[in-house]
Amino acid sequence: MSFTTEKVAACRAQFPSLSREINGQKAVFFDGPAGSQVPQNVIAAMSHYLTHHNANHGGTFTTSRESDAALDSAHESLAHFVGADDPGCIAFGANMTSLTFALSRALAREWKEGDEVVVSHLDHDANFSPWRLAAADSGATVRVVNLNPTDCTLDLGHLRRLINERTRLVAVCAASNFSGSVTPVKEICKLAHGAGALVFIDAVHYAPHRLIDVTDWDCDFLTCSAYKFFGPHIGILYGKRKLLENLQPYKLRPAPDDLPGRWMTGTQSHEAIMGAKAAVDYLAGLAEDNASPRSALCETMAAIEVYENKLMKQLLLGVRNLAAYTLHGISDTVRMAERVPTLSLTHARLDPMKLAQLLDEAGIFAWHGNYYAQPVTEALQLEPKGAVRVGLLHYNTREEVDRLIGILQALA
Repeated sequence: MSFTTEKVAACRAQFPSLSREINGQKAVFFDGPAGSQVPQNVIAAMSHYLTHHNANHGGTFTTSRESDAALDSAHESLAHFVGADDPGCIAFGANMTSLTFALSRALAREWKEGDEVVVSHLDHDANFSPWRLAAADSGATVRVVNLNPTDCTLDLGHLRRLINERTRLVAVCAASNFSGSVTPVKEICKLAHGAGALVFIDAVHYAPHRLIDVTDWDCDFLTCSAYKFFGPHIGILYGKRKLLENLQPYKLRPAPDDLPGRWMTGTQSHEAIMGAKAAVDYLAGLAEDNASPRSALCETMAAIEVYENKLMKQLLLGVRNLAAYTLHGISDTVRMAERVPTLSLTHARLDPMKLAQLLDEAGIFAWHGNYYAQPVTEALQLEPKGAVRVGLLHYNTREEVDRLIGILQALA
């Protein structure tokens, strides 16, 4: 399978929002790092649930039983998506941040003075502040891994020096939502486990670009968000069964004590859960090999990686030599395997908000600021204005990238 011009056009036809026009021309959605657009099947799945099966959990009546069966199928789909074989290890929540805060409080119950928690300057603040706050409550010490400022990658040498017998948790991203840099999560899991520490992976920014594989990585916990991979606003938590069963979450007394309900506090957004399942179905449905949901996802994500790398190489070659811009991240096109197609840049004269406004006037949507990646922008001394971020997804086209390059050249 490959993303030919015809394949991309067929994908785009499934996204109603991509037909939007701004100032008489087609809008270009390069805002994906803050939330992708949504295909019609996701919209239909959420509407279908609300129309036909809308009920709360655990009732004996028809719609409640139908709702529970539908939700069970969503746990199975998201288990396939992250590479787990146990749907009970998938919990849904309002968002990744809420799930991380809940897990951090539960883990911190077992920390004490002298314990250490390792976080990084490469991360979104949702994988930084929750652990710092939990460590402060328990008396544990926080160690922060440096990033390499020249290419916005994780300083692995520094990480290795920080992990020791006192380390209780290592929390890192699979891919930076600021620079697109990919971290070697499998290697990090091995290093942490060798010291007896647990590993938490923030895969929110990684999920729409590369295949997640919690089994191969051997991570203890992982989070992602459906709104980043073509679904609605809802968070997903994976954890190893033994850990999720033995940790004591903050929960209500009548709430289930078995998995996955043990970690799903309060009434969930059932329609959003069904939308998350539909997003996985959309990705799996792009594959030619449908022997199993997981094999279909493997094929689709491999093809997405190849196509997005081509788009990103095109973008880098078009803008990296423009003297007015500073690119924050890997700009060497030989190193495409080390990044996902997300680029942050700053202009020599225009502040990020102004640059984003000028792009919008040209019909191009892109974010400005720190995108909640405040640990990164602080380390790069880009606060308080941040940068402008361009994110490519598989529904973007070569023509759209050329259009962006032309506008950036004109503004340079």
